[in-house]
Amino acid sequence: MKIATQKTFQTVKTSLPIVVGILMLLSYLGPILEKYYSKVFTGNYIIDPLVGALAGSVSFGIPVASYVTGGELLKAGVSLLAVTAFIFSWTTVGIPMLPLEAAHLGKKFAIIRNAINFVAAILIAILTILTLKII
Repeated sequence: MKIATQKTFQTVKTSLPIVVGILMLLSYLGPILEKYYSKVFTGNYIIDPLVGALAGSVSFGIPVASYVTGGELLKAGVSLLAVTAFIFSWTTVGIPMLPLEAAHLGKKFAIIRNAINFVAAILIAILTILTLKII
């Protein structure tokens, strides 16, 4: 138990500066990026999921907040295609947390996991819209 506690403390000690730096950066950039979301999405069914996935990847938050943000984006006229990609990548990609993830799970794993989820966000957004059009 003592060894486990020491290892846990050491991990927290190592991670804390990275987490604080990431949170400071995100708290600064988050409001700036949110102002431009409705301007960036063009309504193009090819570009919107890509832009949505990119915006979601660099954003950070808990899944519940992504649903609220997605609802606000829909109200602002952003396409469902872009919002779907945005929400999926917001909750699964996490570029801001990449340094922390790489430090604890390995650089290769972190990059591959994020890349797969980025592509999946785009594909799932397209498939969601296609499914809704069929029904």
